Amino acid sequence: MIRIMEPKRIRLAVLASGRGSNFDALCQAAARGDLNAEMAVLISDNPNAPALGRARERGLEALAVKPADFASRDLYEQQIVAHLHKREIDLVALAGYMRLVGPVFLKAFRHRLVNIHPALLPSFTGLHAQKQAVEYGVRFSGCTVHIVDEGMDTGPIILQAVVPVWPQDDEDSLSQRILAHEHQIYWQALQLFAQGRIFLDGRRVVISEKGETS
Repeated sequence: MIRIMEPKRIRLAVLASGRGSNFDALCQAAARGDLNAEMAVLISDNPNAPALGRARERGLEALAVKPADFASRDLYEQQIVAHLHKREIDLVALAGYMRLVGPVFLKAFRHRLVNIHPALLPSFTGLHAQKQAVEYGVRFSGCTVHIVDEGMDTGPIILQAVVPVWPQDDEDSLSQRILAHEHQIYWQALQLFAQGRIFLDGRRVVISEKGETS
């Protein structure tokens, strides 16, 4: 069993492609003192992402790095990793980042890339997870915070929240109710890293009690 991170105030980077509502929730948690993290930088693959504006309104560094400007995904990720290393980032949170992470990024931040997905993994991976849940007819869905690995939404699970699916739900209504839970469990999961409480046993995440060291 390996400990991912020693207890510390983490330097956090967020990658987002869209609105940035989870980024905003993380900033609020850090400002309240619930999340022991310094919001160091927001990076987007979309120069028009509202998340960039949210970061700048908070006085935070915000960078747009367009994949189309690079000849390959590896070169694009090398640029992202260079930005992160320059800023001495401890942990990277994907928040609506609409790209699969490749080997360059994974190698540089092994076990320190975290994502939130709007379904109870391993069910309903990929895009439009809420729509998938409604169409499948499940009675419960939710959201999952997980460590990113080589697959699509297949990494070790840290925290999950369960959300009931009502008969009248459509994709939008379910998405809104799930999002409220995302805004809670994402910072809670990142705080576990800051507390040094995240361990990996194979692909299983073990969360230690406070004060435990192994």
